[in-house]
Amino acid sequence: MNIKSLLLGSAAALIAVSGARAADAVVVAEPEPAEYVKICDVYGAGYFYIPGTETCLRIGGYIRYDIGAGDIGSFDGARSTDHQDGKDQATWMKNARFTLKTWTGQETELGTLKTYTETRFNFGNKNGSGSSDSDGNALGNPAGNKNVSLNFAWIQLGGLRVGKDESAFDTFIGYAGNVINDTLVPYGDFDTNVVQYYFDAGNGFSAVVSLEEGEGVVGTIDSYVPHVVGGVKYTQGWGAITGVVAYDSNYEEVAGKVRLDVNVSSALSLFVMGGYGSDNNLNDDANNTIDAHGRGFYKQWGGNWAIWGGGTYKFNEKTSFNAQVSYDDWKNLGIAANIAYDVVPGFTVTAEVDYQNVGNDTPANSIWAGATKKSNIGGILRFQRSF
Repeated sequence: MNIKSLLLGSAAALIAVSGARAADAVVVAEPEPAEYVKICDVYGAGYFYIPGTETCLRIGGYIRYDIGAGDIGSFDGARSTDHQDGKDQATWMKNARFTLKTWTGQETELGTLKTYTETRFNFGNKNGSGSSDSDGNALGNPAGNKNVSLNFAWIQLGGLRVGKDESAFDTFIGYAGNVINDTLVPYGDFDTNVVQYYFDAGNGFSAVVSLEEGEGVVGTIDSYVPHVVGGVKYTQGWGAITGVVAYDSNYEEVAGKVRLDVNVSSALSLFVMGGYGSDNNLNDDANNTIDAHGRGFYKQWGGNWAIWGGGTYKFNEKTSFNAQVSYDDWKNLGIAANIAYDVVPGFTVTAEVDYQNVGNDTPANSIWAGATKKSNIGGILRFQRSF
């Protein structure tokens, strides 16, 4: 056997072995491509596509810590009972809150399909008097977990909205300023289930019609007849003019509010809002055993009329001053002012001072009865991280 024959034989053997091994080789499957979360910028910052769907989702919320002191009539302080001698005394009003929010959006042949939810979890003491156990032992004003609240849970397709919301009597016309305690003189109740329709003409004119259930013993409808709210708004670069009217089906009363917002400059914005409501079927005297404060769902202020005014001045990108003054037919006066400072983006510290003067004509069983004296003053310090 020569060298050539040996080489040819070796090559043939290698080919045979290689073919045998090739027949027994393990086939590895191709890895499936990972489906990464995709950004959805159609509805604003923070949205992303839910994998495998055309629905955009945003998750957000805030964590808040409030420290309040002063008279309970201003809604800032709290009362407690001394554990040793049972003396009624002032104490801090504190509350920690975690709020979870979700938004979704999707385009359909009938318009944009949207949802919004907001759930709040609270831990703190109550804004009120101290308590005692069954044996009469003072418990003070104990802090603890409070009820979890579902503040929003609605579905909207085009202009039609259904679900849990706040009354259009407040949301459409706007809240009474950028102060923490904007209800020293209240301007309407809030929580309700709704069936609403929004119309936006695209030229600054918009309108709403809302069928509402109300809430609580007094506010919840007592038949198949809903509360009804209607509103119109005209918005331009200078500000807005808005009006809302509400029919309280329980008491068959009507209340309305009009509002003017003015953007004086890039730093200064002002507003004034007036309310008027009928009260022929509302009870404002101490003999009313059904309605503890003689109010329907919408006309929460005292007497027939009330007015709110205030504004915001931005010193710079981080610091703003907010103020509100309110007064009603029962001579209840409220003044609130604060400084809000953005320490870093998403983290704001607000320091507010509130004053309330209870009117001479205010019934003893009204919503201002919690005031321990005629003139009440308090303050609140708020830390809030929004995300």
